[in-house]
Amino acid sequence: MRVNRRELLYGMAAACVGPAVPTLSIALEKQAGLRNDAVRLRRRLEELSAYGRPAGGTFADGVSRVAYSDADVAGRNYAMNAMREAELKPRIDPAGNIFGPRAGADASLPRILFGSHIDSVPNGGNFDGDVGSMSAIEVMQTLEEHHVTTKHPLEMVIWSNEENLVGSPLAAGGLDGSVLSRVYNGIRMEDGLRKIGGDPARLAEARIAPHSFCCYLELHIEQGGTLDQAKIPIGVVEGVVSIDEYQVEIHGFANHAGTTPMRERRNALLAAAKLIAAVQDVVTREPGRQVGTVGQLQVFPNAHNVVPGLVKHSIELRDLSAEKVARMGDEIQRRAQEIAQETGTEIQITKVDHHPAAMADPEIQKTIEEAAAGLGLKTMRLPSGAGHDAQWMARLAPMGMIFIPSIGGISHSPKELTAWRDCANGANVLLQTILSLDRR
Repeated sequence: MRVNRRELLYGMAAACVGPAVPTLSIALEKQAGLRNDAVRLRRRLEELSAYGRPAGGTFADGVSRVAYSDADVAGRNYAMNAMREAELKPRIDPAGNIFGPRAGADASLPRILFGSHIDSVPNGGNFDGDVGSMSAIEVMQTLEEHHVTTKHPLEMVIWSNEENLVGSPLAAGGLDGSVLSRVYNGIRMEDGLRKIGGDPARLAEARIAPHSFCCYLELHIEQGGTLDQAKIPIGVVEGVVSIDEYQVEIHGFANHAGTTPMRERRNALLAAAKLIAAVQDVVTREPGRQVGTVGQLQVFPNAHNVVPGLVKHSIELRDLSAEKVARMGDEIQRRAQEIAQETGTEIQITKVDHHPAAMADPEIQKTIEEAAAGLGLKTMRLPSGAGHDAQWMARLAPMGMIFIPSIGGISHSPKELTAWRDCANGANVLLQTILSLDRR
C-alpha cells in the first residue's frame, strides 16, 4: 500500500496538535479558577501586626514597625518564615531588600517582579504595605499548592525602609553610598542595614539592571478615600504623581505689638496667611485631582507681643501632570509678589525638590482591569497621590499598581482599616494579573 507523503505529514501534525488544544484549554480554565486562601492571608496580616504593637494593645491599636527597629527585624523574620512556608528561599540583598524567586518553565525569560513593604510610620496602621507583601507570599503559595508552573520566573520582594524610600531607590540607582550616614528613627543607616541583614560595604551590588525583569506589580491600599466613597473594590493606578517642593521665606519687620500702628506694620505672618490662602485658591481653581499643601510653618520671634518679622514655610504641589504642577508653581510665585507689595514684605520662594511622575504601563492597566472583570469586580482608574516603591521600579521596567479601598480614606494612623474581603479581592486580582501577564 502506497502512502501519500502529504497525507502522512498532515496526519502526524494533526496527531501532535489535536490533543494540545483541549489540554491548553483545561490549563487556562484551571488558572482562571485559582483563588488565594483568604483565611490564611488574614491570619498572616493579624500575626504580622504583633511586631511593633503597643504593649498590651490589639490589632486595632496599630503598629510602630519603623525601619531598622527591633520590631522591623522581628517582622522581617516573620515574613521570611512565611515565604519558606510558600516553598520560597528568601535572600537579603545588600540594601536589606528581601527577595523570593520561583522558577518558571523558561529560565531564559525575564522575571515578573511584584511586592511591597512591611515597615511602618510611627503609630501607623496594619495595612499600609503589609497587604501587598503578605498577598505576594499568598500568591506564591497558591501557585505552589496548585502545582502551577508559569512560563516566566516569578520573584516577590519586600522592600526595606519604604517609608523613607530607601530600599527601592537603592535598587533603581536613585541613591548611592552617601546615604549610609543618614539617621532614620535614631539609627544610622549603615548600622541599620547590618541589623536587618544588609551589607553597606556592597551597596552597589543591590542595583537592579534596567529591563532585567519584564514588569513590576504592586498591590497597596489606596491611602485615600476615592474608592471607599465610590464603593469600587479595585483601583487601577494611572501613575504616581509628580511632586514639587518649595521653601518660602517672608521677611517683614519685628516690632512692638502694642505700639506699632496697624498701617505701619510689615507683618510677615499676615503675608504668610495671605500666601497660604493663595495656594489654596490656585490649586482649587481648575478641575482635576491636583493638591497643594502648606505643612510646615515657623514664626520668628514667635512671641505674643511682637509683630512677626520672619516666617518660613513649605509649599508642596502634586499632580500626575508635571506641566500642571509647574504652572501652579509659577502662578503662586506671581501671587506672592502681589502679596509682598501689599504687605510691605519680601517673599522668596525657592524650589528645593522635584519628583517626576511615574506612569503606569497602559497594557498592564488593561490587564489589571481584565483580571478584575474576570473576578466580577468593578474598577476605577485613579492616580496615586502618595509615593510608592513602584515609582522607582518604573525607571527599570513597565509598572502597574492595584489599589484597594481604605475605609474613610484614613492611613498612616492606628485607625487605618481595609475590609478583609477587599484584601482578598486585591490578592486575587494580583494573582490573576500575574497569570495573564505570564501568558502574554
